[in-house]
Amino acid sequence: MPCIQIHTNQTIGAETASEMKKELGKMISILPHKTEEWLMVILNDQCNMSFHGEENHPVALAEVKIWGNSVDREASVKMTAAITALLQDKLQVAPNDMYVRYVATMDWGWNGTNF
Repeated sequence: MPCIQIHTNQTIGAETASEMKKELGKMISILPHKTEEWLMVILNDQCNMSFHGEENHPVALAEVKIWGNSVDREASVKMTAAITALLQDKLQVAPNDMYVRYVATMDWGWNGTNF
């Protein structure tokens, strides 16, 4: 049950959104036992965001949420590098103008019940 949410103050066009979803779908397998089959991707563009006390440059927050007790540290380091490269390439967000946050929780619901 992974979910990747990208929040950015940049505009994400339809073609870029499609490309990002495909790349994130491939990337999720970096994390052990996670597959694109269960991945939900949410792209929130044109967000009212600031970073470093400034509003006039591209910024982003990526949140990777997974079902489980913890996030594999070694895999998350690789995933952060991949997400950083993607956001830099597709949205022109500099690596020092984004955060990547990981959350693991056993509290997931689907299909009318919880896992």
